[in-house]
Amino acid sequence: MYHNWLDRWDERRARRGEDGKKTTELVFDAERAFPGARDVLTVEEFCLLADQALADPGYFDEPGRSDQGFAKQDGWLKFPSGISTDVEENNVVWAKITESGSFDQALVIFHHWNASARNRQIADYFSHRGVTVVEVAMPYHFERSRPGSAHADYMLSANLGRTIQSVRQAVWDGRKLLRWLKSEGYREVSVLGMSLGSWAAGLIAAHDTSVSKASLFLTAGSLADMVWTGRATRSIRASLEPEVGLNDLRRAWGPLNMENHAHRFARPDFELHVVLAKRDQVVLPELSERFMHRLREAGARPNILKLNCGHYSLGLPPYILLAGFSLKRFLSRAANSTRRT
Repeated sequence: MYHNWLDRWDERRARRGEDGKKTTELVFDAERAFPGARDVLTVEEFCLLADQALADPGYFDEPGRSDQGFAKQDGWLKFPSGISTDVEENNVVWAKITESGSFDQALVIFHHWNASARNRQIADYFSHRGVTVVEVAMPYHFERSRPGSAHADYMLSANLGRTIQSVRQAVWDGRKLLRWLKSEGYREVSVLGMSLGSWAAGLIAAHDTSVSKASLFLTAGSLADMVWTGRATRSIRASLEPEVGLNDLRRAWGPLNMENHAHRFARPDFELHVVLAKRDQVVLPELSERFMHRLREAGARPNILKLNCGHYSLGLPPYILLAGFSLKRFLSRAANSTRRT
């Protein structure tokens, strides 16, 4: 009975999230994802470029990286993004810092798609336990929102190139922030990603060896499969389906598929924590299980917590408390290990 109510609660929450989401047209915009690309007119041409990007080990490395321009004031940090877009607000990264008074550990949080507010409860909880929390705005969210937009439609959409560019931008921004935190003296920097934010956090952890711990909430490997099957992305599938099938989308967004980077999670100095929802209709459990299987095949050993709730109801007690306690234990173990070395 209770779980039936929980499922209905998640469905009502999903319906509210559909406000402002509209069916659009498929757009390639290959030059956004693959600088220098020209005249891409077919899905196959786009996929060939995606194949090349996936094979490039430096695709998520910011070229000619610059660590200048950081400004910190009154608990806020801002700095220029490594990618310049045609939305001026999106080109400046904002982060809220809740300091702990200790430089032992910092946790960088990447929020979910269309988040409407940062999570003060999480920030306060961990900062009171010795972990400085940095809540970064992902592209086209919060202070970086496109003027007049009803939701973050430029972050994830039927524009194949801009979606790749946006996730890549989140990765570059996050890695730039990690370098700043290290330069400030933080001994260990971990990342936490929630839903869409788990793709940003996961790709950062996979490609940046300065990250020794990562926690991914409500995650899977294939962004293409999540969009195709998920409750929150029906309008995107409807926009794509007349011209693009799932196999095409998997290949087009291959660089964003964490299954394709699974071997990077298996490095010996890295630990992974995962929280999944058994009743999730946004990131389907079978997609999460496939990612966990691929990680194990590659030699990774994720620490997995499965809760009997839905995607949105993870935010309700007791589930959010259980997830928080699990994350606390994971980070505490990491901090203790760091102090012993």
